Amino acid sequence: MSDQEQAELRMLVARLRHEHEDFDVAINAMIQTGCDQLRIQRMKKKKLAIKDKITELEDQIIPDIIA
Repeated sequence: MSDQEQAELRMLVARLRHEHEDFDVAINAMIQTGCDQLRIQRMKKKKLAIKDKITELEDQIIPDIIA
């Protein structure tokens, strides 16, 4: 993987981390205001999907080393 590809992946990971944090803040606000549980669950599902994507991209950047 080239340095440019790695840099692009790192930028994407950083953007997804920010989005993940935004979802966390939004979910906490929804819980505090007593929002509909179905909406909260949908937000949590989206947040989890973002976390899975972050993990996938990080694995591409830093592959497992088998010793």
